[in-house]
Amino acid sequence: QVWLAESGGGSVQAGGSLRLSCAASGNTASFLCMAWFRQRAGEEREGVAAVYSLGPLTDYAASVKGRFTISQDSAKNTVFLQMDDLKPEDSAVYYCATGPALVGGLPCRVYPTSNYPAWGQGTEVTVSS
Repeated sequence: QVWLAESGGGSVQAGGSLRLSCAASGNTASFLCMAWFRQRAGEEREGVAAVYSLGPLTDYAASVKGRFTISQDSAKNTVFLQMDDLKPEDSAVYYCATGPALVGGLPCRVYPTSNYPAWGQGTEVTVSS
């Protein structure tokens, strides 16, 4: 079993930056993908960024590419999401998740959500205009 704990959410003005952290504990070797998802009120959860724990392979949603960066500190079992040039539409609850690598193509992707069985509790990000 894997436990995930997010931190770093908060309120920021448009154009600002935030850095989210996700600390993993438990059987962290069971899954090779770490990802960030977000969910706005009344909407479905959507993938934001994903990273392959054994290499620098990443995947991003088109809406955040060039503004968000996912990275990891494997020694500390921690994944980060650096969010720059934030926009009001980035406001959401951000969740960290982990799941198995996919076969064929990019091993870790921001979809489907169902590929990620372990989730954190979420951290809220609010971007004001």
